[in-house]
Amino acid sequence: MSSKVLISEVGPRDGLQNCKAIMPTAEKERWIRALYDAGIEEIEVGSFVSPKLLPQMADTGEIVRFAKTLPGLTVAVLVPNMKGAQLAIEAGADKLTIPLSVSETHSIKNIRRTHDQVIEEAQNIAALVAEQPEGARPHLEGSLSTAFGCTIEGAIPEAVILKLATRLMGAGCDEVGLSDTTGYADPASIRKLIRSVRAEVGSENLTGVHLHNTRGLGLANALAAYEEGITTFDASQAGLGGCPTSPGASGNIVTEDIVFMFESMGISTGVDLEALMSCREILAASLPDEELYGFTPRAGLPLGFKQEAVAAIS
Repeated sequence: MSSKVLISEVGPRDGLQNCKAIMPTAEKERWIRALYDAGIEEIEVGSFVSPKLLPQMADTGEIVRFAKTLPGLTVAVLVPNMKGAQLAIEAGADKLTIPLSVSETHSIKNIRRTHDQVIEEAQNIAALVAEQPEGARPHLEGSLSTAFGCTIEGAIPEAVILKLATRLMGAGCDEVGLSDTTGYADPASIRKLIRSVRAEVGSENLTGVHLHNTRGLGLANALAAYEEGITTFDASQAGLGGCPTSPGASGNIVTEDIVFMFESMGISTGVDLEALMSCREILAASLPDEELYGFTPRAGLPLGFKQEAVAAIS
């Protein structure tokens, strides 16, 4: 198992899209800079979707251009279609994620696309990426959403998931990711599906998971994924987020809690926990009506707790 993991902060996208209030652009930028200063190396800063559908994401192009001024930061975005990918590439995004709900009913409801249509979009986006100059091609991930169950269809047959994973790789994606969009996963199902998908597409093509804490199993699932060799974990500061088209599927893994878990185990995240927890002040001021979650920020760090890797860097 790896002695270092990557925590990909998705709050500015998955978190804010589920908030009723719209965070001002200047405050988004201040938050992203603070997360970066705390040591977060990858941030999903927004999604290129219609502002009529998600007005919270209307400034994503501007946010991407700002984030690209932060040296070494991987700037990630969600792109549900070709138009979104074009805008993302124009803005300079480093990583594009196209969501494919393995529940076709959810896919139609979420992005108005059937499985075949999403695969076609992925092919077109991959071709667009390939047209970019060498060294300026964003990484393309196909996210297998609702992989552990859907609030509309229930459990999705594993054969369907494996076929879609293979089709995404065949369409030109650089990798696939597993997303527990609805919070249905448990450690056993996490282990089983990771092994099955890796057997289908190769271990090197499945390195990340996006997990929710809807039923309190987020960290247990993350640990199970880590023990299966997963090294990239999506998380949202203060647990903001969820899926607007999956009723009841709220609650991303809290970034502060997953960073504490790994750091307390001696597994480096590169993130300064105290600096990370200070970032919550920006959220509290900008989104006063949103509940901020997290056990670690509320309890504080244990007496004598020390982050060796962070201390060595500073």
